[in-house]
Amino acid sequence: MPANDAETERIRRIYDRRTATAPPGRGDANLRWLCGKAEGDTLEIGIGRGRTLPFYAPDVRLTGIDLSEVAASAAQRRANELGMNATIHQGDATALPYPDDHFETVVSSFALCTIPDDRRAVAEAARVLCPGGRLLLVEHVRSPNSILRIIERLAEPFTLRRMGDHLLREPLDHVLAEGLELEILERSWFGAVERLAARKPEAEALAEAV
Repeated sequence: MPANDAETERIRRIYDRRTATAPPGRGDANLRWLCGKAEGDTLEIGIGRGRTLPFYAPDVRLTGIDLSEVAASAAQRRANELGMNATIHQGDATALPYPDDHFETVVSSFALCTIPDDRRAVAEAARVLCPGGRLLLVEHVRSPNSILRIIERLAEPFTLRRMGDHLLREPLDHVLAEGLELEILERSWFGAVERLAARKPEAEALAEAV
């Protein structure tokens, strides 16, 4: 088994254990911000048990994907209870089973910090976005504050081993590398939590760039 596949399987087991024992979480300001900006056909990567579900607008047509079958099943049950137009299933964010230019919005909350290949996950998110569509992220990131960054660096071996959680990643680097246009970048908790909105260029702009 390739090394990355082994790490993905380890993360899947962590997700299964966490999902089986933890109650559904309550939303917060970050999730309200994230889901409130979603429009149209929307994909949520790493949907977990569905703590984001109550914060989507009624007209959003939601597809959710999670590495854990346990989590995906729990999220689908919760969506059904809420009467949502949502389809949620197990899947890998680094190999999305959707065609190019398929979704108007792709969202992710605190998932890229645990996906083994976060660069590939961002590339897949960009691929399935329609031209003009938006990528919305709320993530743990590498803090620009030197003291907090030292704490993140010291804590990361523990969080990686116990939760598969990277503390020093910066999704913005991958978002810009995919050619998405940054619209919003906000940070809190001394820069360790990041809100990001970026748009995929329209077809005309892509053609001009080529």
